[in-house]
Amino acid sequence: MANKITVLFFFLSFFTVSTFAQQNNGNIKGTVTTNDSKPAALVTIHLSGTKKYVQTNDDGTFKLSNVAEGNYTLEVSLIGYETLRQNVSIKANQTSQVNMQLQLSQQQLQDVIVTTNRNANDSSYYVAKIPLKNLENPQAYQTVSANLIKQQGLTNFDDALRNVPGVARTWESTGRSGDGTAYFAMRGFEAQTSLTNGLPAFTTGDMQLGDIEEIQVLKGPSGTLYGANFYGYGGIINIITKKPYFTTGGEITYNLGSFQMNQISADINTPLSKTEKIALRVNTSYHSENSFQDAGYKKSFFIAPSLRFEVNDKLSFDFLAEVLQEERAVAPVFFNTNRTDPLTAKNIRELDLDTYQSFTSNDLPMKNPRFNTQLQMNYTFNHNWTSQTAISKTTLKSDGYYGYIFGNDYGSNIFEQDIHKENYTTSITDIQQNFNGDFKIGSLRNRLLIGLDYYNQNNVDNGTGYALMRYVTPQGEIIQADDEHPVYATQESVDSLLASSGNSNSNSSNSTYAFYVSDVINFTKGLSVMASVRGDYFVSKGEKNDPSDDFNQFAWSPKFGIVYQPILNKLSLFANYMNTFLNVAPFEVTDADGSNPHIKSFKPEHANQLEFGIKSILFTDKLTGTISYYDIKLENRVTPKIDNINDYDQRGKVRSRGIEFDINANPAPGLTITAGYSHNHIENTSDNGTDFYTEKGRNPGGQGPQDLVNFWATYKINSGALKNFGFGAGGNYAGIYKVIDNSVVGVFELPSYTLLNASLFYNSGRMQVSFNGNNLADKKYYIGYWSVNPQRPINFTASIAFKF
Repeated sequence: MANKITVLFFFLSFFTVSTFAQQNNGNIKGTVTTNDSKPAALVTIHLSGTKKYVQTNDDGTFKLSNVAEGNYTLEVSLIGYETLRQNVSIKANQTSQVNMQLQLSQQQLQDVIVTTNRNANDSSYYVAKIPLKNLENPQAYQTVSANLIKQQGLTNFDDALRNVPGVARTWESTGRSGDGTAYFAMRGFEAQTSLTNGLPAFTTGDMQLGDIEEIQVLKGPSGTLYGANFYGYGGIINIITKKPYFTTGGEITYNLGSFQMNQISADINTPLSKTEKIALRVNTSYHSENSFQDAGYKKSFFIAPSLRFEVNDKLSFDFLAEVLQEERAVAPVFFNTNRTDPLTAKNIRELDLDTYQSFTSNDLPMKNPRFNTQLQMNYTFNHNWTSQTAISKTTLKSDGYYGYIFGNDYGSNIFEQDIHKENYTTSITDIQQNFNGDFKIGSLRNRLLIGLDYYNQNNVDNGTGYALMRYVTPQGEIIQADDEHPVYATQESVDSLLASSGNSNSNSSNSTYAFYVSDVINFTKGLSVMASVRGDYFVSKGEKNDPSDDFNQFAWSPKFGIVYQPILNKLSLFANYMNTFLNVAPFEVTDADGSNPHIKSFKPEHANQLEFGIKSILFTDKLTGTISYYDIKLENRVTPKIDNINDYDQRGKVRSRGIEFDINANPAPGLTITAGYSHNHIENTSDNGTDFYTEKGRNPGGQGPQDLVNFWATYKINSGALKNFGFGAGGNYAGIYKVIDNSVVGVFELPSYTLLNASLFYNSGRMQVSFNGNNLADKKYYIGYWSVNPQRPINFTASIAFKF
């Protein structure tokens, strides 16, 4: 299906170029500025008497191509302002130059753009699926730009999220099937990167930075608009990719760093036709690095072509393909408890884990290829209604060795290391149809979204079973489980062990059929209310060859919000009620002794949030920030039964409360500051005795540190002998983190830590050279999810980039 769509797409492109490349026509070029002499971006210009219109670029420039010879009038129509008109004469094979100035300021223009723009490529569209300014949106969210990523010299996607308050990584990517990408804690709950351009796009490996324009972190339960096919109780992570533009340009970058890290990347954009109706952008990179531990490596090749095709004034297509080939050997996760016996080591000092021990070898690799495609069709019916049709297809695989180290018995310093071989493929298809309207009913402005969503996921598992590989101590001692048949960290040895472990032969599938409606009603310019609802029909086929496990259910997900701007376009007060849910597919359970196997189904897990906050954009955009308080309650969580680990029920209840604060400032020319703080308190509220997972008043696990601080400041010198030189400095603080919290097993806390990072750079616009240092104090620190995962010591990166 994807190949047919691609062929059709390129056929239409060729047909359009051939049709419109007419002779004896002229062009119009020009620039639009505001009355404060700033470029007016994203302003729509219409050629009167024709169907031709165009939007200005970021620098205020525009071009109308292939215009028949004659006299015309250019019109700029903005809601609430008088139409600006200017005459222009077109001559054959010539380009007419036109410059226009709008009688409004840059700030006023930004307000108008949000009112009139229907382009779904605007990144703010994805947060609410309605074009809303941040001040108008009752949901808190933060973004990490490609520019900030470059300032900090980052080559790892996970590190980019350290700029978002309230987000902490708890687990690096393992590559394992189903959920092998990195885990993050967000508002006390687990989260993974799950969306690209607002569409499902999972991975079992590492996310790539190559084609990222912006990372959006949407705070709070967001199932009403984005569905229930992934965990999102505390929020979701959405990647916005780089889009083609209609001029030639690009950038080539080389990075090198500690642990033999090398990366070369390219970003190349070019128009494909003289009429500038088609543009192609290609982002690609090759990356390789070793681990700071005694074994481990990662290497990847990534390429992401994207195509923009403007068929006519109303219809456009956007196509994206992301191809990743990734291979690595990763350290097994060190679980320092068996979750039943009291802890032998109750802190890092007593555990005495050798942080440089990987407990693996480079002969046990994991491959995680990924292929993601997206096709979006945007159509403008009129000034009030637009349509977006989006199709996405993702195929990902886990192919290789995955293992973990599991907790010891009480009083013992010996842990078991288990391993198996993955052979797991996941295919995801998603189709969305969105209609956006902007109209008035009486004096009330409505911005309406109507959407349909089809989602299907198919999983094929042909991996082996798990087997006991060996025993290890935290200090690195290896103890064979069977002296007569020792197992070594080699493919040959492990394959021999797994030959008798059995083999999976699973092919399962589930789908959702959903509709959603959301309306933002403006009672006044400064007072708006959002009301949204989703209806979700979940169909699980389970194992395709076993009709007995088929299951379906229907769920509702509401969302409400209110925004009041006491100072219009500068300060807003917001509140929301948000909901998300997770469809839990049926699975087989047994009695405690393994008898009486049967299929058990579950209700959806539900999380509900109340949130209040303030957003601000002050001093002509020089100071922006958000502060909010949230209260999330999770119910119906599926957890193992207290008296039978082979069975599950839905007694789990969790409550998470906290405060978050973020600020972005430009207090002086060349100086930018990004900072944030968060405090979270989370606990189980269900009463289930001393159960490890749900004991009342205890942390549920994976919630991350209670307190987090992020700070980064960059200063670029704009004049004098050191012009274009600059420096950056900042870091992160994480408080004490209870990775294990149970009255029987005990409490295990990861210590707090502070990381210091810095950067020196030269940036002339055409060339950038930078040198970055991370963890400059060489702090030994850990993250975890019921586990202890050592992190990198001091490390450095250097980079050089050329733009053209």
